[in-house]
Amino acid sequence: MAMPTKYTAEHARSGLDAKLPPLATWPNQFPNYEITITIPEYTSICPKTGLPDFGTVTIRYVPDKLCVELKSLKYYILGYRNLGIFYENAINHILQDLVKACRPIWVTVTGEFNTRGGMRSTIEARYQRKSTRKQ
Repeated sequence: MAMPTKYTAEHARSGLDAKLPPLATWPNQFPNYEITITIPEYTSICPKTGLPDFGTVTIRYVPDKLCVELKSLKYYILGYRNLGIFYENAINHILQDLVKACRPIWVTVTGEFNTRGGMRSTIEARYQRKSTRKQ
C-alpha cells in the first residue's frame, strides 16, 4: 500500500485568508436569550484531495447589542462552497467572523461532517466574552 503524499503547511493554511461575503447585523432588542441557527447544507472542498466536504453547521449564541442577519449568513456560508479549507479551520474561521461581526456574550459553532473514509467528525469551537464587571 503506497503512503499518501504528506500534508503541508500550505494545505493547513488553505482558505484562511479567503475573502468571504460580509456578515450583516441588526440591533438586538432584548437581553438574556439564546439563538440557535442550523445550516444543514454546508459544503467546502478539501484542500489536499479536492473532494467536497458536506456537513451541518450549528451556531448557538447569546447576543449582546447585535444579532447576525440570516440572509447575510446564508451568503457567507455559501462562500465556503468552492473554498479549499479543512473543516476544522472552517469552523474556527466561522467563529472568529461571528465574534468580529456581532460581539456576542458567548457563541458556539459546531460542525457535524458527513462520513468520509468510514469516519465522521464533529468540530466545536467556542467563544466566551471576558467579564468586565468589577467584583
